[in-house]
Amino acid sequence: MNKQLKIAVLHGGTSAEAEVSRVSARGVIKALRVNYTQVFDISLDTDFAAQLRACQPDVVFPVVHGSPGEDGTLQGFLEMLRYPYVGSAVHSSAIAMDKIMAKYVFREAGLPIIEQVIVEQSMGLGAAADRIQQTLGAYVVVKPSRQGSALGVTLVDNTNQLHTALATAFALDPRLLIERRINGKEITVGVLDTDDQKNPGQTITKAFPVIEIVTPDQVFYDYAHRYTQGLSEHVMPAILSPAQTARLQTIASSAHRALGCRDLSRADFVVPNENEEYLLEVNTLPGMTPTSLYPDGAAGYGLSFAELVSYLVERAAMRA
Repeated sequence: MNKQLKIAVLHGGTSAEAEVSRVSARGVIKALRVNYTQVFDISLDTDFAAQLRACQPDVVFPVVHGSPGEDGTLQGFLEMLRYPYVGSAVHSSAIAMDKIMAKYVFREAGLPIIEQVIVEQSMGLGAAADRIQQTLGAYVVVKPSRQGSALGVTLVDNTNQLHTALATAFALDPRLLIERRINGKEITVGVLDTDDQKNPGQTITKAFPVIEIVTPDQVFYDYAHRYTQGLSEHVMPAILSPAQTARLQTIASSAHRALGCRDLSRADFVVPNENEEYLLEVNTLPGMTPTSLYPDGAAGYGLSFAELVSYLVERAAMRA
């Protein structure tokens, strides 16, 4: 470990998830300062380019959620200025952030996904609702294509709710992913890249223990339940059969590779029974708040939070 590495932690921005980013960044900065003496706190709300030039970091740690930090835009900026950074590169970040595009990749990779419909704001609410009901019915999940933290996501029971859900989601994104609603356990699996000791230069993808997310009265794991302490419980390892646990870990690793992700990711699933599991999405920069799932999975894998962030920084530094 090179304790003299200069590390810039980027956070904030203008997305609807900016405050979550700031909370995550505070934890990351504190953990990095356990092992490094030069950790710089840089907000995307200010002239962050000038701040980067001033500190000349050896590694940039983006702790950002939503656009422009998670969709490849920030990654492209860092590539052009030749700053090594933690996480997936431009192409993978952009595809993973777009739920519609990501599902095309998952389908081509043979991964289990839910039946879907894509609607656009230009269609109008009535035409969009008709298309959804003709294909999937009204028992669906409405999702903005390019939002995280469940922002704009609505579980719909009937036609009246569908129109309201579409209006809410269209306020955030002109393209929506509509999936058939499947009830089941909410499951997540973190993934971490490691070096193949037998084949230098090769990477092995390791999956963390499987986590089940339990909310009071089984309500939807929405924004409030994700980031409010006490409103959700993380059961690790999830109470599943060994065979299903192994399948979920394999799917998470396969999705990480199919998208071309780097360093870390977290795959989310719905599991209706012991014989079925459906991949929902992959997050290339999972949350690092006190209630976040990825640090919990890392702890189950055997990495403390300080060890985890140091490991990610050291991997990025080697890419310089």
